[in-house]
Amino acid sequence: MSIWVTLELVVQENAYADLQLFLEAKLPAVRGFEGALSVSILFDEETNKLLILEEWKSRAHHQAYIASITENGVMEQLLSFMNGPPDVQYYERVAI
Repeated sequence: MSIWVTLELVVQENAYADLQLFLEAKLPAVRGFEGALSVSILFDEETNKLLILEEWKSRAHHQAYIASITENGVMEQLLSFMNGPPDVQYYERVAI
C-alpha cells in the first residue's frame, strides 16, 4: 500500500518565478528517487501557498528521500524560497 505526503509551504513575496525554475530543474530527481510514485505541485497566487502532493511506496522511502536532500543541500535551497518550514502530513490511501 502506498502513502501520500503533503507539504504545504508559503512562498516568499516575489519568489515564485525563481522557485518555478528551481522546481523544474529538481523535480525529475524527485520523480526518479527510489520509491517515488508521483509528485504534483499546486500553487495559490492569492495566498502564495504551495502544496506539494507526493505518492510514495512507503513512509520509509519518503523519509530516505528527505534525508538525502537534507544532506545534499537541496532542502536548504527549497526553503530559501519559503517563509518557514513546510507543514508535512502523511496519509494512507483508504479503499472505501
